[in-house]
Amino acid sequence: MTFFNASEPLIRCKQEHLDVQDLEGLLRLRWQIGNLTLFSGLYTRIDQTFLLWGLVTGGIFFTAQFVPISWSFQAIMWSTLTLIGTAIMAVLTLFWVRVERVSWILYSWAILTIAGLAITDYSIFTGWGSLLQHLCDLWLGLSAIGYLLTGLGLRSRTFIAIGLTHLFGIPLLIFVAPWQYLTTGIIMAGCLLLLSELQWDMRSPIENTLLTEEEKEFNRIQQRLRQIDTSVPKQIPKM
Repeated sequence: MTFFNASEPLIRCKQEHLDVQDLEGLLRLRWQIGNLTLFSGLYTRIDQTFLLWGLVTGGIFFTAQFVPISWSFQAIMWSTLTLIGTAIMAVLTLFWVRVERVSWILYSWAILTIAGLAITDYSIFTGWGSLLQHLCDLWLGLSAIGYLLTGLGLRSRTFIAIGLTHLFGIPLLIFVAPWQYLTTGIIMAGCLLLLSELQWDMRSPIENTLLTEEEKEFNRIQQRLRQIDTSVPKQIPKM
């Protein structure tokens, strides 16, 4: 048995047959004018977490690049928002990570986020210039660690690839020095929004005593339906 589930593509369109842990708190969005659908999507609580952090990280780094606000004010504002985001992340993902038996991934991200926040604020309020010049490196590095740990925990090639993207983005900053905050924001927020909109690969489902027998059977049925969907080629409608 291979470590990764090679039968699944790295990314694909979102699956329709969701397990119990994915249906918990599912958000369905549909915007339309008359019979014209402008946007339709569904977001699990994991997707909602990616969306949340995509907006937060984009706001932080784009503001640092373009808005002339003092670093001290930004530190207070973004630290508050980041701590709130971390708490929301825990609420949204706790049931999912417990069912999937990867609670340590949630704790790892929380530790990495709070550690990065503490280092960033310390460098700003103490005027630690050498570290201030490498804040983008710091956050890309911490994010890379988080994604690599997530990839190993979920046996996901997608998260491993995104972790490496963040890691390889660090030396890229040398060549875009005047725009390093914008570049970092694009990498971090872009990857998060990508994860929220597409289905990523992970190991085969596992059973957990947190679920009732009915919920376990429901998940087995959903898994079989997903296998049928992936084994049947999509037919292109004839014009």
